[in-house]
Amino acid sequence: MAFSFLSRFRIKPEKEADFIALVPEIEAISAREPWTLAYKFYRLDEPGMFAVYESFTDESGDAKHQQNPENVALIDDIVACIDGTYTREYLHDIA
Repeated sequence: MAFSFLSRFRIKPEKEADFIALVPEIEAISAREPWTLAYKFYRLDEPGMFAVYESFTDESGDAKHQQNPENVALIDDIVACIDGTYTREYLHDIA
């Protein structure tokens, strides 16, 4: 069963351009990871709010994604753009 979730967060106004510049790079790296099923950022209706949909083969896939040497610095840079923290909503398969 896939391990999937949606994370919502606010980006600091002065960091929005930096954040947006990082998105294509981490999405491209994630597309090459065999344990990552989906990884896509979205802009939400509320100004400054964004979300990322992440789906991995299993919970260990999330850990592998976070520990992937290609991602470590990018994730740190993205987190530095976040104003406050994020909320994570887990998504569970129906069947």
